[in-house]
Amino acid sequence: MRCGTIALVSSRPASAQHLRDLARLRRVKDRIDREYAKPLDVEALARGVHMSAGHLSREFRQAYGESPYSYLMTRRIERAMALLRRGDLSVTEVCFEVGCASLGTFSTRFTELVGMPPSAYRREAARATAGIPSCVAKQVTRPIRNREAPAASRN
Repeated sequence: MRCGTIALVSSRPASAQHLRDLARLRRVKDRIDREYAKPLDVEALARGVHMSAGHLSREFRQAYGESPYSYLMTRRIERAMALLRRGDLSVTEVCFEVGCASLGTFSTRFTELVGMPPSAYRREAARATAGIPSCVAKQVTRPIRNREAPAASRN
């Protein structure tokens, strides 16, 4: 009987397993979206869906085009942009509010994604988005990764 169970499990279509894996990856992505400000690391995310950290990273990158860590940092930077546009928190307060533990790492990643340091963004965003509804400002100020930018702007 035991051998029959193994044969039954291994004879399932690969697409069923693939769909289960995609569902687990979606749970990870949803958790990042929900808990971006909490201390999250790839190992904890992987444990939550019963995967190894390496397997999660490979599968997440294949499904979404970036690593779980990169996705987490992008969510944090997007939220930081909104807080900086609001203007009532310092850059340091924003850094910790979005879940970053290091101001240096936050500033470096922010500059990579946005193209300017957080303090400069705060000054520019206040001028650029004055009078624009926040829902529109959020959309037009979303960070663009190099692979998403139009080819002409990368040259």
